[in-house]
Amino acid sequence: MSAQGFANSEQGDILEVSLEKIEGLLKGDYGVSKRTIGLLLLQGDDEITALAESREPDNMSEIKEIINYTGKHYVQPLSYIITLRRQEEASRITGIAVEHLPKANLAFREKLSRVMINPLTGVPILLFVLYYGIYKFVGEFGAGTLVDFIETGIFEKNINPWATQIIKPIIPWQAVRELFVGEYGMITLGVRYAVAIILPVVTTFFVAFAIIEDAGYLPRLALLIDRLFKKIGLTGRAVIPMVLGLGCDTMATMVTRTLPTKRERIIATILLALAVPCSAQLGVILSLLEGNPRGLTVWACAVSLVFLLVGFLSAQILPGDSPSFYMEIPPLRMPKLSNVFIKTYTRVKWYFTEIFPMFILASVLIWIGQLTGLFNLLVKALHSPMRWIGLPDQTAVAFLFGFFRRDYGAAGLYDMKKAALLNGNQLVVACIALTLFLPCIAQFLMNVKERGYKTGVAISVFVLFFSFSAGFLVNFILNILGVSL
Repeated sequence: MSAQGFANSEQGDILEVSLEKIEGLLKGDYGVSKRTIGLLLLQGDDEITALAESREPDNMSEIKEIINYTGKHYVQPLSYIITLRRQEEASRITGIAVEHLPKANLAFREKLSRVMINPLTGVPILLFVLYYGIYKFVGEFGAGTLVDFIETGIFEKNINPWATQIIKPIIPWQAVRELFVGEYGMITLGVRYAVAIILPVVTTFFVAFAIIEDAGYLPRLALLIDRLFKKIGLTGRAVIPMVLGLGCDTMATMVTRTLPTKRERIIATILLALAVPCSAQLGVILSLLEGNPRGLTVWACAVSLVFLLVGFLSAQILPGDSPSFYMEIPPLRMPKLSNVFIKTYTRVKWYFTEIFPMFILASVLIWIGQLTGLFNLLVKALHSPMRWIGLPDQTAVAFLFGFFRRDYGAAGLYDMKKAALLNGNQLVVACIALTLFLPCIAQFLMNVKERGYKTGVAISVFVLFFSFSAGFLVNFILNILGVSL
């Protein structure tokens, strides 16, 4: 950035003078220009700041004083001011170097791109994508047709009976046999949930997500919802981890590193832990509420309202400046079949290597919990909260499963629905409470890793109490209004 770009205003003079002072204090060799290092220091880059502290022990205190002095002259963060100056300088150079020809008619793709970003036309397009991409393809086809075929036609009729016949004569001890083919056995429950219920859902979601991603729709979605996200302390950039959370919240929590401020990262982590169901959980819930549009509407409205309410309150409580947002928009294009295949294959492979073993581990932990009696104690401890939100005691097992894996718990509700243990209202309340329930073990560990032990535990405690409170409130309102779903 040239001095001329900074000197366009009095604010530019202050930045330029401060930058020159910092350059004069930098004595170490950084492999790039001292001006670049000075700009990164002014923007608060953590890695460069740590590097400068190690190489400029004598001058770092003075450099920090200059940075603090410069920052006091602006309402916005220095990183935002410097970005604006870069844009001004780029516009100045472009104005000199570029010759503007008479305006030509916009290409169809550019017209479509603008339609996607405009709120009046972009929201209906988003609803169209959600309805046909998520509800119809993932919910009805993946969680309905495919799950019914694999679970009923393959596992219940063939694999489970076949595994039981093989294991029974090999392992004569009932307690050990139940580890493999019991009620919570690794084959009859762990493999069945992972392959028959969850795999079809995540695969169809990954296909839909790959198509949306390869078409270039995600950046346009980010611009579309930027204004709404600013109300909850985020920017359109946060749409990336939020949409990824619909695939896997653990992976999405790690992606919150891309958000520029600590405040945004904390808010995004809270919302991912509370109100963003992963693809498998979402698919099973869509399957649970299939054929019940009123129940699905109540669930979607309740979860969306919680997302917006908690985000808004978090933005009011957590300290920090309002975020700024800018993003490069790639051109729209027809998704390439090879790209969609490779992305889907890579993510399904990740599911088998990272997530599938957790289902097996969960079955082993449940088996150990049954042998020691710990599992029954935890289930009994959940009986009171279940009754408080109007659910039968048996639902406690599904919620306990949900701590091992959120989708594991949703699959437990799927079994209860098949056994006709839940009426319409109870099913909706259970879906809402389980969606908002504790993050799974993997996501909890990622929260602790990314946000620290105290913040990670605090988020989980908040989510636990909030989920049951929301379930109680929805059940209370349905009963008061006499609504039967």
